[in-house]
Amino acid sequence: MPKMKTHSSAKKRFKRTGSGKIKRYQAKTSHMMRNKSKKAKLRLRDSTTVHEHNEDRVKRLLCI
Repeated sequence: MPKMKTHSSAKKRFKRTGSGKIKRYQAKTSHMMRNKSKKAKLRLRDSTTVHEHNEDRVKRLLCI
């Protein structure tokens, strides 16, 4: 049986936390920042966890 390969784009986008959850960064931070409010930009700075419905899919991509 061949080894499972990690999805290359997934390994660049997701990290695993100490508790086993998957950490991701927020979308909508790469362009058109002058149109967003200071409050919106402040909230987009922080990373967040992957939603529980998508967690199994991401773990499969990362071969966890």
